[in-house]
Amino acid sequence: MQTFIASVVVFGLLIFFHELGHFLVAKRVGIMVHEFSLGFGPKLFGVHRGETIYNLRLLPLGGFVRMAGMDPNEEEDKGIPIEKTFNHKTALQRAAVIIAGPLMNFILAAVLFAAILMIQGVPSTTTVIGEVIAGSPAQKAGLQMGDQIKTVNQTAIENWDQLVTETNKQAGKPLQLKVQRDTEEILLTVNTVKDETGQYKMGIRPTMQQQNPFSALATGVTYTVQITGLIITFIGKMFMQQVPADLGGPVRVVNEISKAAEFGIFQVMQLAAFLSINLGLFNLFPIPALDGSRVLFLLWEKISGRPVEAAKESFIHLIGFGLLLLLMVVITYNDIVSLLFSNR
Repeated sequence: MQTFIASVVVFGLLIFFHELGHFLVAKRVGIMVHEFSLGFGPKLFGVHRGETIYNLRLLPLGGFVRMAGMDPNEEEDKGIPIEKTFNHKTALQRAAVIIAGPLMNFILAAVLFAAILMIQGVPSTTTVIGEVIAGSPAQKAGLQMGDQIKTVNQTAIENWDQLVTETNKQAGKPLQLKVQRDTEEILLTVNTVKDETGQYKMGIRPTMQQQNPFSALATGVTYTVQITGLIITFIGKMFMQQVPADLGGPVRVVNEISKAAEFGIFQVMQLAAFLSINLGLFNLFPIPALDGSRVLFLLWEKISGRPVEAAKESFIHLIGFGLLLLLMVVITYNDIVSLLFSNR
């Protein structure tokens, strides 16, 4: 149940903000919006406000904003003032409506990172212990929250990074620690254990420092830009065959959400921010049926002075959508097979 709730919330959040971007800019430039829907398939319930119907649909794997004038054959659009239709707007206005969806995913990521930094905070660089993990070697040795580690095997420790380095130098051997507790210094012997990444740890975490909203948002934007750059670099290496292709679909995403949920809300928020960046970036790719390809068509219209014939553009997007569905089926199959074999 925890995985289901976390998955619905994460998918819903990503989809809502993406479609909200399209919706807000469409309204801003004067386009009539018939429908704002989260999900696909049968409608669960809806609310009619003004000229727009807000629907929640059964399958939470996407969403859409249906605007007047996007489909020239739409009966509902007949009689609507032409200046309120999508295709009547300038190429720049239409591009803004399309780009706003992916842009909102990047904004969401920055806001999620900022929320984590404001509420949970960032690890302090000091050697003061913020948490002792239950059942860990540190707890068994008598370390307590608030203790400050001064030396490891008689080597003076100035910051947390140095503490991590000195801990791993011993490769699993017991550590002799000098600890400052209130006004007294205590000598303790602590064992270490190797985690799944190959790092040796004693079972402690640093203290956390909360950031103010402005600093947190600035750091959130920085994280978003850095992660976007790393993803682009990784994709480039995949195309150059420098790293193996590593694509995941909804099944893998749900599995990762399940793992994150075990570690708490902040881990889920961090994963949601990462997924939001991926969604925004993916939608900007010039692949038919995605936002990036629609922007290319508008760019061509701006350069040539005339739009691509609507029927031809719709056909290209339809082919692209079919190929994306096929790719999703293949990825989902591989994800299921991978999960089955990994659990054996």
